[in-house]
Amino acid sequence: MLRKDIKIRSSEGGEFDCYLVTPDGGGKVPAIVLASAVHGVDRDIRAIADEFAAHGYIAAAPDLFWRSIPGPLAREDKRTAQRSQPRLEKIRAGEADMADTLAEVRKQPQFSGRAAVIGFCYGGPYAILGPKRLGYDAGISCHGTQMLDFIRELDGVTQPVCIIWGDQDHQAPAPVLDAYRAVPSRMKNVEVHIFPGVLHGYMMRENAKAFHQQTRDFSMARALAILEALSAPGRFPSAASNQPAATPGRTAS
Repeated sequence: MLRKDIKIRSSEGGEFDCYLVTPDGGGKVPAIVLASAVHGVDRDIRAIADEFAAHGYIAAAPDLFWRSIPGPLAREDKRTAQRSQPRLEKIRAGEADMADTLAEVRKQPQFSGRAAVIGFCYGGPYAILGPKRLGYDAGISCHGTQMLDFIRELDGVTQPVCIIWGDQDHQAPAPVLDAYRAVPSRMKNVEVHIFPGVLHGYMMRENAKAFHQQTRDFSMARALAILEALSAPGRFPSAASNQPAATPGRTAS
């Protein structure tokens, strides 16, 4: 696979960094755009992008914080909180970046024309906003934050949306989990998985306290299943098609 750091021209003026990985081979494939946590496009995000490319998909991870404090920041850096607030305003501004990144992906010779977005923590809402109005064909959220503010955005979304949390996620208290648990019964295109005992940030290896391998594996498997389905128009990636073997205390609800 080919890894490179590129500049994307913003539709609002200026430009921002993006980590782009293209897979080996010359066939047409879907793409996935990674909306990062407040730490930015750090080693964790790059490793996840690499993993998608290793499975044969185009992966792009834009710097959503270029307007304020650009680049990756260490977990203990207090500027992560500064650059992500006011949260709703920042997420709204980032919609343009997610659309511009998709436009850049469309220029890739290998791109098949279909793309998913996967959001982590801060980037979680783009799993809904991407299919809602930014041109994406599916969305995945892993330990997303501020999600209750976006639940109504699901109205009218017909593309696949997958939302995953741990029930010990301090950014997703019981009212948030309960609200989202109720969604799949009325929207068959939405799947919600909540894992007992799993903390916020479970996807990130650099977050040793929260990282949880099995839940990360499940999340990647669901994302890859969705991308595989996007490779075959008309296929819907069923939530039941990729369930992991049950493990006491760790099964999704």
